[in-house]
Amino acid sequence: MSSTDPSSLSGGGALIDQADQKLSPVENLFNLVAAIAIVALMFLGVLQIVLRTVFNFPIEGYIDLVELSMASLAFLGAAYCQRLGGHIRMELLIGRLEGRTLWIAEAIGTVVAMMIIGILIWYSSEHFWRAFTLGDTTIDAEYPVWPSKLIVPIAFTAWFLRLGIQFVGSVRMVIHPDAPQAGVILMKDVAEQARDEIRETFGEDALGELAENGRNDQGGRGQ
Repeated sequence: MSSTDPSSLSGGGALIDQADQKLSPVENLFNLVAAIAIVALMFLGVLQIVLRTVFNFPIEGYIDLVELSMASLAFLGAAYCQRLGGHIRMELLIGRLEGRTLWIAEAIGTVVAMMIIGILIWYSSEHFWRAFTLGDTTIDAEYPVWPSKLIVPIAFTAWFLRLGIQFVGSVRMVIHPDAPQAGVILMKDVAEQARDEIRETFGEDALGELAENGRNDQGGRGQ
């Protein structure tokens, strides 16, 4: 995402930044839940191996629990990844564009993504409602599947809102290409992407400590 100082924004840019700031905590929460689910699944897998191998007492419905967890692992972090620009982007063409041409291409790509996600929200909501009304369960342990299916449209809705912010930000840049950037993804190299991820996850202090350690290492090698 754009790292423009909010104090330099005005008008539409300030509104876009406000929307970004309101959605970001939700994305952070969803990403945290996904991370917790991954760790919990790892511990559950270890526990299953130990109980089954050592005590011959496997966890009932283990396969069902793994299947139900897939939705949170796969989708809850999508909007967060979109915000950071950490998703896979085909930049062979986009990387050569500049000015209004670049932002027009970004806006078109974002609209296409919004159309796809909007369709997925509709059909995943139908799948959830059908599972909820029919009382659908897993085959083995008969756990209800509707909570897992509900995660999908919720996660996709957050993703859709993030794409909406990026679309509005891209349209704003088409109209005012020299304005401070807000709500848009900036193309970055690997080092810049890593710094942004460290800043998002651990804060600005961690980024400063990392830079200081790097300088110390370089100084030690120089001596």
